[in-house]
Amino acid sequence: MGKRVQKSQHSPLYYFGRALYRMLVVLSAVVVALYCAFHFAKKKPSFASQEPASPAVQPSRAPLSGGNSGQADDPDDTPAPSLVRKDSTWTFLLAASDATSGNADTIMVGMYDTINQKVGLISIPRDTIYDGTAPDGSHFRKINSAYAYYGADGLKDAVSQMLGIPIDHYVTVGVRGFQSLVNAVDGIDFNIPVYMDYDDPTQDLHIHYSPGMRHLNGQQAMEVARFRHNNTGKTQVAYSDIQRTQTQQEMLKLIAKKVLSNPQKIGQYIEIFSQYVKTDLELSEMLWFVEPAMGFDLDNISNATLPGDSTVTYKGWTYCHQLDREKTLEIINEMVNPYTTPVTLEMTNMPQK
Repeated sequence: MGKRVQKSQHSPLYYFGRALYRMLVVLSAVVVALYCAFHFAKKKPSFASQEPASPAVQPSRAPLSGGNSGQADDPDDTPAPSLVRKDSTWTFLLAASDATSGNADTIMVGMYDTINQKVGLISIPRDTIYDGTAPDGSHFRKINSAYAYYGADGLKDAVSQMLGIPIDHYVTVGVRGFQSLVNAVDGIDFNIPVYMDYDDPTQDLHIHYSPGMRHLNGQQAMEVARFRHNNTGKTQVAYSDIQRTQTQQEMLKLIAKKVLSNPQKIGQYIEIFSQYVKTDLELSEMLWFVEPAMGFDLDNISNATLPGDSTVTYKGWTYCHQLDREKTLEIINEMVNPYTTPVTLEMTNMPQK
């Protein structure tokens, strides 16, 4: 009789190893497919025109009494400068609207140099002087109103004219989006700078905080970020619009650090972005920024608030912020200038009283 061939006996570990190997092969195939899809889907973001576009709000660009308005006295006699963009460098308008008026409550301009991995972020006080014309022919004198009348595109063009640089894209977020993002990262630890005591029943807004370090959830962070002053009759504090924008900048840095340190929550971030954020960037353009952003160091962010006098009355409008031209120009060139050559005062539009 022939010998009976016995089947080899394998341990459970052997079968587990085979199953694990097959799973890794499948996962590798999926990763390769997603990587290929990502590279085919992404597209290099577009740029704005070489020179700042004329905004729909049609600002006054005529020289004002008391000196140069920031424009050449006779533009026809001034040769246009040769402007060359830095390679792979984009500028962005970041804005958030006021919950009641529709004006922009927060206005920032960012520049991202993807080659040198540097980001510049400047805040523009919401009451900054701006000569704008509303659709009904009336005039407004603060730049935050450009958002209410003309939306993100109009505000983008107005800021572009003011700073003398092209703004490539805008990103706007509502109050609920900000709250949701802070909650998604389990809140932030923030040092509240001043005593805050403010109530506005019409907005259901109640802000009551003492100075010092505190853990803030989304609602609380929104309240601290929106605070401007204490109610009349309550304890008053020295808290300027400049300090307010600095508070917002510090909050954004803390939120960004927590977002980047919790990549496992990308699904939540995408959901919040799709629900609350509006932008003129295409999805393929946003995907293009993923790769350079992966290696970005948050210590490479420089930030500032445009300096000036926030007590100016301009053409009947009180408590306007009049920019300090020379100091503002230095900040523009240091942090957000996308050109290879400096922006000059003649390229900007910063009205003065």
